[in-house]
Amino acid sequence: MRAELNSLVLAGRKTATAGLVEEYEAEQEPPEQVGERLVLVDDAGERVGVVVVDRIERRRIADVDWAFAEAEGEGFTSLEHWHEAHRAFWASEGVEVTGDTEAVLI
Repeated sequence: MRAELNSLVLAGRKTATAGLVEEYEAEQEPPEQVGERLVLVDDAGERVGVVVVDRIERRRIADVDWAFAEAEGEGFTSLEHWHEAHRAFWASEGVEVTGDTEAVLI
């Protein structure tokens, strides 16, 4: 999945991503900050690019809008599709997500 997402970022199609507030809290990690530079690495840990955080906000999953979902650049066809895909992904990681679950949107 990393290679696919990196290619979308490097092609300019993926300009946003979402993480769960509870993941940041579990890792005792503060959310990214505007202006922060994030290094993209490949599966071997080699640097393939750098992105600069230009916006960040915290929202309930239910409040994610189509503009954000589309900016994720992963081919979502509707906001419902975005919600389903993200719930399924986090469920595969052992995390149940509801509309009230808080996300960090970058």
